[in-house]
Amino acid sequence: MAEENHSSTLAFDAADEYRPEAPPPPEIPAWKDGSIRIGIHTSIAGDISSSLEIAHGLGANALQIFSSSPRMWNRGGMRIAEAEAARFRARRKELGLGPLVIHDNYLINLASPNPVLRTRSVQAFHQELVRAIALGADYLVAHPGSGRESTPLAAVAAIAQGLKQAARGLKLGDLKILLENTAGQGTSIGSRFEELRAILDSSPDLPLGICIDTAHTFAAGWDLRTAEGLEHTLQALDRTVGLDRVYVVHVNDSKTQVGSRVDRHEHIGKGKIGLEAFGRILNHPLLAARAFILETPIDAPGDDRRNVAALWKLLGRVVTANGDGMKPRPHRAKKAKSAKAATSRRAKTTSRTKQKAKSKSRSRGK
Repeated sequence: MAEENHSSTLAFDAADEYRPEAPPPPEIPAWKDGSIRIGIHTSIAGDISSSLEIAHGLGANALQIFSSSPRMWNRGGMRIAEAEAARFRARRKELGLGPLVIHDNYLINLASPNPVLRTRSVQAFHQELVRAIALGADYLVAHPGSGRESTPLAAVAAIAQGLKQAARGLKLGDLKILLENTAGQGTSIGSRFEELRAILDSSPDLPLGICIDTAHTFAAGWDLRTAEGLEHTLQALDRTVGLDRVYVVHVNDSKTQVGSRVDRHEHIGKGKIGLEAFGRILNHPLLAARAFILETPIDAPGDDRRNVAALWKLLGRVVTANGDGMKPRPHRAKKAKSAKAATSRRAKTTSRTKQKAKSKSRSRGK
């Protein structure tokens, strides 16, 4: 009997082929909806999450913070506990705040030719990056640094190298490092847009961008008071670093004159730049979709609320603030009180002088 052939050929069906599901597209943050973003630098005193409540209560929809003390070296690096960071991220999402900008420590100087200070600065900036990642920050703003006795070219090279060293071994994700322009005091790097461009060009592998400060720009010699001056500044900025690399604008009025090279922030509309100029800056089409962050002083209770409201008003909107805001710094409050007392004393002296003059005039008439 012939042996039956039970073998069969299976037909290939393309529908049966295993195809792994494509990863879901990255979630776009709610703040990137094209809406105007107005923020303010808020305090992290007591609880870092309180900074979110302060910003929201002031009527802001964005914020900037320090992730640790800005004027102290943190021994061993100050890390944020994951539970605390998770609570911060969740609450920020609930409030719809963004972008979250972190400003680095003022002591960091990546341009320093001093090997001890430079090493400490690289380590401190590395920790700034670690904390920014943990908090889910969008931008980390950094002052480029001061070259001291070194040349600007050497300082730029040192900054670029320091940034690379600080970021080594970290997955930055969506975090961008923003170099902030400076007022031009001493040997600080960054008052010239060309210097910022040189750092960008020297660090092609890092996610770098630019933060422009209005008070610094004004003090460095760019006259923002007129429409022509603003256009001239923006065109120069576009020719050098490129406006597409500018993500954040620090909106601060200036206590000092144009070209003073002295960095002194003032309340919006109360300084040398003026309210009209800020109206043009906030509404300029070339600065659309940027985050505008206040770093104005708090000399008296309510100053922060008034500055946030001033920006919204220049944009044609009225936003109600339901929070108490931040308390003035003790030395600022004392200084403001002393200035007010001095003004009062001058007024009384002037009044007494006038009264004496009138009295003498009457005596002569008799």
